[in-house]
Amino acid sequence: MISFVHELISHSAQRSADKIALQIQSSQISYSQLNNLINVVAQGFLSQGITQGDRVGIYLAKNPENVQSLFACSIVGAVFVPINPVLKTRQVQYIANNCQIKLLITNHARFKALAPLIEQFTTLFTIIVIDANEHELAQSPSTPGVTILSWQAFISHSPHTLKYSQSSSNPSSLAGILYTSGSTGQPKGIMLSHQNIILGALSVSEYLQLTEHDNILALLPLSFDYGLNQLTSCFFVGATCVLLDYLLANDVVKAISKYQITGLAAVPTLWQQLTKATWPRNSACSVRYFTNSGGELPLATLAILRKTMPQAKPYLMYGLTEAFRSSFLSPDEIDNKPNSIGKAIPHAEILVLREDGSECDNDEVGELVHIGPLVTLGYWKNEPATAARFKETPAQAQNTQNIALAVFSGDYVKRDADGFLFFVSRKDAMIKTSGYRVSPTELESVLLQLPQIEEAAVIPYPSVKLGQSITAFIVRASDNHPLSTAEVFKHCQLNVPNYMVPKEIIFLTELPINANGKIDSTQLKRRYSENNRPQIINNN
Repeated sequence: MISFVHELISHSAQRSADKIALQIQSSQISYSQLNNLINVVAQGFLSQGITQGDRVGIYLAKNPENVQSLFACSIVGAVFVPINPVLKTRQVQYIANNCQIKLLITNHARFKALAPLIEQFTTLFTIIVIDANEHELAQSPSTPGVTILSWQAFISHSPHTLKYSQSSSNPSSLAGILYTSGSTGQPKGIMLSHQNIILGALSVSEYLQLTEHDNILALLPLSFDYGLNQLTSCFFVGATCVLLDYLLANDVVKAISKYQITGLAAVPTLWQQLTKATWPRNSACSVRYFTNSGGELPLATLAILRKTMPQAKPYLMYGLTEAFRSSFLSPDEIDNKPNSIGKAIPHAEILVLREDGSECDNDEVGELVHIGPLVTLGYWKNEPATAARFKETPAQAQNTQNIALAVFSGDYVKRDADGFLFFVSRKDAMIKTSGYRVSPTELESVLLQLPQIEEAAVIPYPSVKLGQSITAFIVRASDNHPLSTAEVFKHCQLNVPNYMVPKEIIFLTELPINANGKIDSTQLKRRYSENNRPQIINNN
């Protein structure tokens, strides 16, 4: 039985020692080798005074040292804090100080960017630089109280034998902290237990039917719960995980063919890039499944992907980091329920509730409430936010494992007569216009029905007359598929009530995305404020 995160590797090492666990370009690491490596890194942690509950920051691209550090934390009872490698110095400083990181692992380029602010990292004692030697580090400005080591010095620093710290821990204890993108303010640290992570790996491996024969391509940041689960679900079944930091969509296509990838996951923006990539004949013949989360996948994009990867089954998913993942739409139902987010994943229970706590009827919009052991431990050092999102499990829930708290998602959904869920909008994103409440997600879905539209974002702006006025930002699919504003307005007028029709249409060449690859509506609204707009087409 697997109880702690590092046992995902050690158990697979016992079953299949020589099976390849990680593939990075031409380098391969077997499960037995990876198990030995994480034990060596754990020794390094002990030598630097890392003990039960200490936070370890990992500010790296997807590479072997990143993976080793994540799982080594579990051995000594430390808490891993993966930091998205695209974040800038001030953002890293905020995360480090917010959760009191004691040891930080990074590379030389990022270390040089951080160096001028190191004195402002209030709890940092040690920095490990994976790709620098001692001579290079000796040239760096010293910071009182902070030890700076090369990776080689770090892993060879400990003369004593490793002593496990799990005796004072349990599967429900804190294993990792994942920080949200912070598009609506400072990021919050979401606390995951060992049980959360392991059960998430079990759940995904069940409905994706993963086996040790799978080769899974890891494209997403490991600081993103969706990306982290690529590792954990892969290791749970003893499959091979191929780590890839790509520059171009064609790099992904080449990797799929080169490594005979059987499964991959992405967010809508990446899938749209892949539809434009060059796919040589039979380059995708090995792919048996692909998954989407982090936003709605336009049906036109899905259709192209299904044609490009004809052997692959698509899984459309909905999740929130506070409960890992809530639902998935089975490939067998995609043609029947194309706009659905599916049904609850294994080991999760979903209710749709009214504001008074009673359960909604079929096709009635209410808040999605996630119940069960995948519910995380709350937000790090943020009791008000935790109390607002994590509430007592509703009495009508089956709650077979008697989990005290449920996640009230803040998302409006509805359930049809067949039990399928449909996303409507985030509570805090609803637009109030002309006395009506409008879901931007619903309107974006209508816009994406036009094959000439690749991406769409609906943003409200203040209006004296309407309360809020709706603006639609649109990226055309191709210059070869011209689309006029008149066509967009006509499409909306035929498919939504008048109050939902955008008042303004703005065509852009691209939409801004956040660190996890999702459309950043906050940045979009700020960038195109009332006083800084491109040419606007009005619907009068």
